[in-house]
Amino acid sequence: MTVRRMGFAYPAAMSGHWNRRRPEFSQIVNAASLAMPYLEPYLIKTMREARPQISDAALLSALDDYVAQEAMHFRQHRKFNDELKARGYRSIEKIEARMAADYARLTETRSLAFNLAYAEGFESMALAIGEMLIEDREFLFGGAESGVASLVLWHFVEEIEHKNVAYDVFEHVAGNYFRRVYGVLYATAHIMWLTRGGYHALLKEDGLWRDLRSRVALAFLLGRIFRKLAPKLARILVPGYSPRQVADPDWALAWAALFRADNEAAARLDTNRLASPHPIAMTSGETE
Repeated sequence: MTVRRMGFAYPAAMSGHWNRRRPEFSQIVNAASLAMPYLEPYLIKTMREARPQISDAALLSALDDYVAQEAMHFRQHRKFNDELKARGYRSIEKIEARMAADYARLTETRSLAFNLAYAEGFESMALAIGEMLIEDREFLFGGAESGVASLVLWHFVEEIEHKNVAYDVFEHVAGNYFRRVYGVLYATAHIMWLTRGGYHALLKEDGLWRDLRSRVALAFLLGRIFRKLAPKLARILVPGYSPRQVADPDWALAWAALFRADNEAAARLDTNRLASPHPIAMTSGETE
């Protein structure tokens, strides 16, 4: 794992529909981003609470790297969320308040075993989502604002990179097949419910929620996403599943190589050439 400091840029003229071809996808991603400053501190707190029960030095080191990566994630999403607020979305404050309350409740009322199962469930889901986003990157991010596409793809490359940590900590401290499956189902349903509430509010504020064309586009988009995601989620429920069984996508490995060669380039991917099997950064002469 590598703890990366990224410098994403968002043009002043960017609207909440940072993918103009797919405003519905823009708001799904925006809603998910709003959860990150609450979800990821919850994951960090859960991992830190498990730390005294771990004696394996390698796992402790991996846990610390995981925590550092997740800290970078929620800080970057907080910056992006501030950009959304600056675009005048009045519903964001209410969305964030609900998310903050939900994760505070889980921390305060649930056992460490449950919270570890939730963390493992979320990370398994995030691995599946990361694969799906990379496989369908041209459709989902093609022609979008470089900064936002680069933010999301960076985040999920790192979700793939640290795919084993929450699983290993859960197995070490509270491992149980039925608890793991419950954690996957609970975390997946919870995150999707929060995200759905978020994009509903944002699309409503846009005036698109009651627009028939937009609702049809949203339905087709969600159908496409879940059709690609379902097999990846189903494998998590199989006894004996381990994230180690999932090969890292070539594109994710190429992105990591791009970062090693030029860390600034990884924050400004050229979204008009995402079909390439390797990440391509915008040159200094190109504009978004």
